[in-house]
Amino acid sequence: MAYYGKCIETVIEKLDKFTPKRDNPEQFLEAVAISLQALSPQTQSFVLEVLSGCLEYRKLLTIVVDAFYVEDGRLCLRVDHSRFMVICYLATFLLEELGFQLFCNIIKSQPVDKMCKVNRPYLPTRPRGPRFLRFFFNPLHLCSWIKDEWSLIYEPAHVKENWLDPLMRWQPKVQELINHMEGMSASQSSPLKTKAKVTEPKEFNLTAPRPRTIPAPEPVPVVAKPRPVPQSTYQPPKEQQQLETVKRHNRRKAEELLLRANIEELRCAMPRSCGEPVQGSKQQLRLQFPPRIRKTPKLTFYRPDNVPVKLNTTAILREGALYQRQVEQELQRVDKLVDGAGDFSEFLEWQKKMQAKDREEQLAASECRRLQGKLSHEEAILARQSLMQENKQRVEQQKEQMAKLMLQHAETRLREDRSRKQLVEQVIEGQKNVKAAQTKLAKGRRQTVQEVIEESRGLLRRRAQAAQEEQRRRCELISQLRALETQPTRKGKLVDLTQTPGYGLEGEMSIVELRERLALLKENQRRKEEEKRDQIIQGKRTKSQELQNTVEQISLCRAAMGRSAALRWEEKKALAAAAEAPSEDERVQQLRRRISERAAERSRQAALLHVSAPRAAGPKPRAQLEAQHWLELERSRERRLQALQQGGSGPGPARRLEAA
Repeated sequence: MAYYGKCIETVIEKLDKFTPKRDNPEQFLEAVAISLQALSPQTQSFVLEVLSGCLEYRKLLTIVVDAFYVEDGRLCLRVDHSRFMVICYLATFLLEELGFQLFCNIIKSQPVDKMCKVNRPYLPTRPRGPRFLRFFFNPLHLCSWIKDEWSLIYEPAHVKENWLDPLMRWQPKVQELINHMEGMSASQSSPLKTKAKVTEPKEFNLTAPRPRTIPAPEPVPVVAKPRPVPQSTYQPPKEQQQLETVKRHNRRKAEELLLRANIEELRCAMPRSCGEPVQGSKQQLRLQFPPRIRKTPKLTFYRPDNVPVKLNTTAILREGALYQRQVEQELQRVDKLVDGAGDFSEFLEWQKKMQAKDREEQLAASECRRLQGKLSHEEAILARQSLMQENKQRVEQQKEQMAKLMLQHAETRLREDRSRKQLVEQVIEGQKNVKAAQTKLAKGRRQTVQEVIEESRGLLRRRAQAAQEEQRRRCELISQLRALETQPTRKGKLVDLTQTPGYGLEGEMSIVELRERLALLKENQRRKEEEKRDQIIQGKRTKSQELQNTVEQISLCRAAMGRSAALRWEEKKALAAAAEAPSEDERVQQLRRRISERAAERSRQAALLHVSAPRAAGPKPRAQLEAQHWLELERSRERRLQALQQGGSGPGPARRLEAA
């Protein structure tokens, strides 16, 4: 049995190292075959056959083992997952080939603590035994969920004919094996140990120590009196006080100048009838006329108009190329005009008229879209009100159906209770016949124990002879290795760096010559790097000069474009002031009439709902919020329409250009 246990342990060890996501089964089996060359050919063939079968039918085996851990194997370790997979493979695929006796030997070779554990150790009356075999060979499991799960992967006819039917045939003999192992585990259990006597401690008979003498107090050392801290430490310096005085004086003077400038400005702005002299103290004047920063002859604040903007090389080159293209295009246009080409003034006027017409159409279309959205909102409210009426009728029908279903459910509950009581009575009658079956199984266990003991003695004898032969062969190999290690070896080798190896290769040289040539190559490379560095520096200087010229050209072009943009904005402003308001469209008027009709209809429908169903008054705040939202949206649309009529969204950038 130890031989089979060693083989099964080897299979379990290799199976634990296999990772489905990372390893390929064929390559993994080749690597395992190489690592098992030290074993006998019979052992290698058995290990490789079982390992390849476990890898091939891994999905089937995993279904059974995972279900075992969920139901009966909660107290088993996850380390034994591969062990249960191997046992499941042997029972399913190799039981006919191995024979029942060899299968029993393999099961008995496994550790007793792994195979014989109870599900609940705190229940002494529960029978103990190999839980996995009991779980797997349970007819109820084989014919129900195991058959269904395996049929999802392979054909149901193949599963039933080749796997489930043989397992059902072997089920009685496997049950005898399980009962036999239960008896062995019960007989090998050690009796409870008696409680050891507790040691009682005793106190030591020690001599009482002498009381310690009180030491004499040490004299207090006399310390010299320290010098007092100077008063200047807690006072600020005179320079800081002078600076604070100057700051307060300057601030007061600036406030007075600002106050006088504001008073003079207000006097100039007031009419003669209201222009009376302002009297009162300075504090009252400050409260009446709060100081504001103004430009005065004595207080002037400078703000630079043109703030320099730092541009990178890419931006400078891009902008310079843009202005260069614009200049070339302008020159081409002037050349064409000189040659006699036509002017685009008439086309531009026609284009402006068409743009104004398109703008009016866009405004009318936007107003139509807004009114259509409002109309759809009103229609949605009407549809919601009609849906509420339908929902109310459906609720009443659902209540009637629910009452009928409750009556039917109560009747089914009564029938189920009666059937459950009958089933309990049948189970109680079946438990009475268990004792007679247990006495019959006890006789078969005794015979099986005697056979197993005789076979184990023969296996142990053969195993001892094989171990002696292996030990003798190892001793011979060790003596041969030690004899080889005692032979003397020559260490060290003389090397001449100036000598050529003489291999007959082209360009062959000694190590000293090779070092000299490498030094010359490094010197040439350093000289080339210096020349290249000088060329790069010269190119950078040339490029910086070109960039400086481009920046000067860009500043001139920007100034010219700013002036032209200001002129265009003035022309656009004049045209917008002279434009007339767009006329009212017939589609807009028609949509407004339809919206008013839908609103009146909605109010009538809401009044009817309020009278018929008082619970419908709950969503009133929501309706008010929606009405307020649509009112604000309509106002914002009107404001936008007025802004577009006055000139659109263009004045912002134009004003900035004009200010520049």
